[in-house]
Amino acid sequence: MTRAFADLFAVQDAFRHIPLPGRTDRMILADAASAHGVPPERLDDFQRLYLSHLVEEIERPGPGKHVMPGVRPLLDALGGRDDVYVALLTGNYRAAARIKLEYFDLWKYFPCGAFGDDAPDRNGLLPEALARVRACGGPSVDVRDVVVVGDTPLDVACAAASGARSLAVATGNYGVDALRASGADSVFGDLSNLPVVLAALTDVA
Repeated sequence: MTRAFADLFAVQDAFRHIPLPGRTDRMILADAASAHGVPPERLDDFQRLYLSHLVEEIERPGPGKHVMPGVRPLLDALGGRDDVYVALLTGNYRAAARIKLEYFDLWKYFPCGAFGDDAPDRNGLLPEALARVRACGGPSVDVRDVVVVGDTPLDVACAAASGARSLAVATGNYGVDALRASGADSVFGDLSNLPVVLAALTDVA
């Protein structure tokens, strides 16, 4: 995103002071544009250029570039159940989410979902995700039976805004204490304890 903004508007390090974790790409870009005096009508080419840079950047090595503990076993376990439906809810543009998840062979776990293209505010994404699940042949579920899994207080707030439950995992920018303070229903340091995480996800009492 930084490269694309610099290419289009000659502004270096444009996102340095823009909050990123848990927010939609649309809102992040809008804040950067506002901070640097770029009018909205000049943003039409940003996503295309960003995605072209992301395809290159995803191939570069980096110390933090790996699948977090327990993620793949958890998705495998959930995918084998007939009482669970896994969908994606992310602030990333849909195309960006696909580039990132396909690189780690995780895209295949998510038949549908809601993305940063669908709403500027993350709190608007859960109703959209549930509608997408129904549209692609998934179940129609009570939002109270939904669990939003995320690693920021904004993910917790997204769940709460629609009446869903939340499972927060401290593998991002926020620690266990901060995620508990945000009101998450369950908090884990990571997802490596599969039986305990599964119990938290599937306990609807």
